[in-house]
Amino acid sequence: MTKNNINRRNFIKNVAITASGITTLYGCTEKNSLAEQSIPEQTPMKKVPFSLTKLRFPWQTEDPFLFCVYHLDHYPSGDGNLAPTKSLRGRNIGSDFSNKDGWSMYHGRTIPGFPQHPHRGFETVTVTTAGIIDHSDSLGATARFGNGDTQWMTAGRGILHAEMFPLLETEQENPTEFFQIWINLPHKDKFVEPYFTMFWDKTVPTHELHDHTGKKITIRTI
Repeated sequence: MTKNNINRRNFIKNVAITASGITTLYGCTEKNSLAEQSIPEQTPMKKVPFSLTKLRFPWQTEDPFLFCVYHLDHYPSGDGNLAPTKSLRGRNIGSDFSNKDGWSMYHGRTIPGFPQHPHRGFETVTVTTAGIIDHSDSLGATARFGNGDTQWMTAGRGILHAEMFPLLETEQENPTEFFQIWINLPHKDKFVEPYFTMFWDKTVPTHELHDHTGKKITIRTI
């Protein structure tokens, strides 16, 4: 499998989480581990079996991946009402992407996150490593997930939903780390009924690999 022929589900199939951040592997399997796929300088490069890129906000994508964002926010302790104890003074509340003091409020006004907004015609896949996300939507569904959980939401013909980052810890900081990609639905599925699926951390198969430097990489297979 090469980067040129990867499809929407295979892209998600292999997600590697490293100590230095979240990265994605294209077509890396247990048989063809990252260490085995690493190509020494003296080896002619005939194929590139995967691409390894440290995520940022946002991350460059190619069709059919519409958008990808990587969030790493070092939120302070919570005030007991899920909001930060630190002052919000100097932030553009309602649209704060400043990363001031290492965190942003985004579109949240008291609690960080993204209040109710629409999606249509695509899917969102949210992979978490730290922190909590509160989901609610126009179908009446709610979910609290994070710390390794993954949500796959198909917007289809349209859905309103909110993604908020509650600061549950009052005696310590609330670091939040996750990435989300938007995947374009094929024409025949553009107007399917919206729904979402949760992949809870304890149920997602993982595979431990090592790269050519010996660094451990965990592959989470959805």
